[in-house]
Amino acid sequence: MGRGRTPTRKEYIESSQYQNDSTSTAHSRRVNIIAMTTVMWLAPVVVVCLWHTIVNLDGSGLNMWKYWKAYSFDGVRKIWPMPSFYAIKLILTFAVFEALLQIYVPGERHISIVSPTGNRAMYKKNGFTCCVITLFVFYFAYKEKHFAPAGVYDHLGEIYSSLIILGTITVALLFLKGYTYPSSSDWGSTGNVLVDFYWGLELYPRLGKDFDLKLYFNSRFGMMGWGCLVICFVIRQWEQKGKVADSMIVTSVLMLTYICKFYWWEGGYLNTLNMMHDRAGYYNIWGSMVWLPAVYSSPALYLVNHPVQLGFWVSLYIMFGGLVCIYTQYNIDHQRQEFRETHGKAKVWGIFATKIQAHYVTEKGEHKQTILLASGWWGLARHIHYIFEVGAFFFWSVPALFAHATPYFSLFFVTMFLIDRCERDDKRCKSKYMKFWDIYKKKVPNKIIPLIY
Repeated sequence: MGRGRTPTRKEYIESSQYQNDSTSTAHSRRVNIIAMTTVMWLAPVVVVCLWHTIVNLDGSGLNMWKYWKAYSFDGVRKIWPMPSFYAIKLILTFAVFEALLQIYVPGERHISIVSPTGNRAMYKKNGFTCCVITLFVFYFAYKEKHFAPAGVYDHLGEIYSSLIILGTITVALLFLKGYTYPSSSDWGSTGNVLVDFYWGLELYPRLGKDFDLKLYFNSRFGMMGWGCLVICFVIRQWEQKGKVADSMIVTSVLMLTYICKFYWWEGGYLNTLNMMHDRAGYYNIWGSMVWLPAVYSSPALYLVNHPVQLGFWVSLYIMFGGLVCIYTQYNIDHQRQEFRETHGKAKVWGIFATKIQAHYVTEKGEHKQTILLASGWWGLARHIHYIFEVGAFFFWSVPALFAHATPYFSLFFVTMFLIDRCERDDKRCKSKYMKFWDIYKKKVPNKIIPLIY
C-alpha cells in the first residue's frame, strides 16, 4: 500500500493518530467499555439461544422466554453444545479452501479509495469467481457423496460452538499481530486493551503483501459460509420431508441471489464503510465469522422444520418484491460506484450528476479532495440503499409467515444495525469533510427515508 521501505513498528505507532484517541476506534459515542463487554459476552449467547430456540423449542421465542425464566443463566450452560472434531474439521476445511481460492483464483486489480492516513489498499477482485467455484465444488461433493450437507443441520450446534471459539482465537491472533507487526500505517491503539480488542488495531491486516485478512473473513468466510448454510438447510428439508416447500424456495433463492449480487459488486464493497473505516477487531471479524452466517441464515433454518405452503401467487409476489429490493440496492450502489470511477462525469438518470467538491486533510496532514454525489438515488437520501437492504431481509423472512417472531430476528437486528451505521457514518463524514459535509446535508437533508428521516 505504501511506497519505499517497510516502516518499523515504532514508526507505525508514532505516525498513527489513532494512538491514545478513543474516539477513533469508537463507531458511536454511546458505546462504552461496559457496552463492549456486554456485547462480547452476549453475542455468543444469542447465537446459541437462537439456534436452540429454532431447533429444539419449536422456533418459539415464548418457549425460550419460559425456559429462561425457569433456569436463567444456568439454562444457557445446559443447552450449550460442545465443539466436536467433525465441526472443527468442517470449519477448517472450508476456511482453507476459501483461502486458497482467494490466493490462486485470478482477478482484476482493484485500488481502494484513500484511507484516513492517505494510503490506498490494493485488492484482487475475484469474489464472484470464487463464489461460483465454491457452489460448483459444493454440488460435486454432494453428488459424489464426499459430503453430506444435511448432516450440517444435525451438527449445527457443535458448528456454532466451535465457530464461537475459533472466532475468538482469530481475533486474539489479529490483536497480537496488530501490536507486534502491523501491515501499514493504518494502525492505532487507544491505550485500552479491551477497546483495542473490540474495535481492532489494523485497518488492512495482511499476511504477506496481498492476502487481506479482513476481506477474507468478511467476504470469503462469512458471506460464503452464509450461502453454504442456506443450501445445507434446503437439502435437509428435501431429504427429511421428501420435497422443498415453496416458502423455503423463495427464502433460499432470495438469499443466494443477494449473496451472488454481493460478489458481483465486490469492487463497490471494497469502498464501503465496512472496509474503509471498521478495523479488524471482535466487532468486525468475530461478527463476520460467527454472527453473520449464524444469524442471517436463521430464517432458512427455521423453515427446515416449519415449512409453509404459500401457493404459487403468494410465492411469486414475495419473490418479486425481494428481487426488486436486491436489484434496486445494487443499482443504487452501482450508481455511486460509476460516479466515482468516472470522476463525476457519468450521467445519472440521463442527466449530468449534481456533485459537491469536498476538501479534507488526512491524518498525515496531506490535503486531498473528492466529490460527493448529490443527485439520482443519492439525491433522495444519504443512505437510501438501506431501505432496500431492510426490504430484502423482510422478503426472505416473511415466507415463514407469523406463527413465531424468531424468523424476523435477523430483520430486527439489521434494521437497528443500519440505523446505527448511518449515524456513525454521518459523524465520520462531518469530522472528515467539515463545512463541505454541511453543504452536502443541505442539498440532501434526509438520512435514509426521503422526506421522513
